[in-house]
Amino acid sequence: MGSAMIRFDRVSKRFYIHCRRPRSFHELFVEGWRFWRRTPGEAFWALQDVSFEVRPGETIGLIGPNGAGKSTVLKLAARVLEPTSGRVEVRARVAALLELGVGFHPELTGRENVFLSGAFLGIPRQEMARRLEAIVAFAELEDYIDVPVKHYSSGMYVRLAFAVSVYLDPEILLVDEVLAVGDAAFQHKCTDHLIALQRAGVAILLVSHDLEAVQRLCHRALWFDHGRIQMEGTPSSVVQAYLDQVRQRDNQAVRDCNPHEAPARWGSGRIRIEQVYLSDGEGRERYHFETGETMRIHLRYRAEERIDRPIFGLAIHRQDGVHICGPNTAFSGFEIPWVEGIGEIIYTIPTLPLLEGTYLISVAATDERDIEMFDYHDRAYVFRVVRSRHPERYGLMTVGGRWDHERLWVPQTFPIR
Repeated sequence: MGSAMIRFDRVSKRFYIHCRRPRSFHELFVEGWRFWRRTPGEAFWALQDVSFEVRPGETIGLIGPNGAGKSTVLKLAARVLEPTSGRVEVRARVAALLELGVGFHPELTGRENVFLSGAFLGIPRQEMARRLEAIVAFAELEDYIDVPVKHYSSGMYVRLAFAVSVYLDPEILLVDEVLAVGDAAFQHKCTDHLIALQRAGVAILLVSHDLEAVQRLCHRALWFDHGRIQMEGTPSSVVQAYLDQVRQRDNQAVRDCNPHEAPARWGSGRIRIEQVYLSDGEGRERYHFETGETMRIHLRYRAEERIDRPIFGLAIHRQDGVHICGPNTAFSGFEIPWVEGIGEIIYTIPTLPLLEGTYLISVAATDERDIEMFDYHDRAYVFRVVRSRHPERYGLMTVGGRWDHERLWVPQTFPIR
């Protein structure tokens, strides 16, 4: 690779959160000098001391939570913004796909905006006319190219914006999350074109929440948080570190939703379930799982007297109230001869079949005849299942089925005489 096409050198960007502004001339007249004497507002640093380079043919993925500074990086590279401190160097022709609504004039037609985009980059009108047919075909807008873009759907707008950007022969392409607006077929077409641009030596800076796409398309990844680069490296290592932190935060958030003492409950209290918590296959306390992982539900109890043959059970509900299952020790043939003092019951799900969603757990302890309820906590404990590499997406759970194919009949074909 040659010298850097984009270089950020200790770049910081500050914005001000402004106080309320006058809503009318009358309000300005009445309030008068008080508006003009106000301070600019609270300073907010969108980026702080950011340094990195992008070389020809290299695709860099920017990941991180909303508000982390990723889009600000693209706007600085596109010269839409100027840094507060530090230096941004861009040494080639740039095409930018920023957030929806930036780049086209809404009153102009698609055709007029194509020529306007070329004019901004110094491409002669005659040359843009030669490329117009390919741009329109790629965007699949043959019937709408002479309609003002203010009447376009978000998908139509994105298709035209992407087609214009990639057919302007950019040496640098800046892509924000806008591609997520397009339909699946168009996203596949865009991915194929990005790969072709990579091979042609185009440098690409890609902001995306699609972590699979970042790992598939990018050579390196930068993880941003609170305006700083938290980690830089191979996409797989950076994505994994980012996901680990997201899960850690989410585990804490869900843990905080779970009561430290038993919530609204009922029962005689001869057995009390004093703590309920979840863990993974390695024994780590967690409330955030992927489909297919091992999940254990721990019920820690206290019995002040000896109680023979108690039954412990639980129920799992989806957040919308759908009752998924209700196992207990009796159904499983797991007999507990007696309990007294403190102990723990563990229910292990070796391969969690639930798909993405939020779920609630109820727990209970009853006598052997299911007449006396010792303790019952109704839908008191929360856990989440997140989207993972498991291919299924629809419904409540995966049943782990297997597909087979048998050819039962083949039509006879006869040569045409």
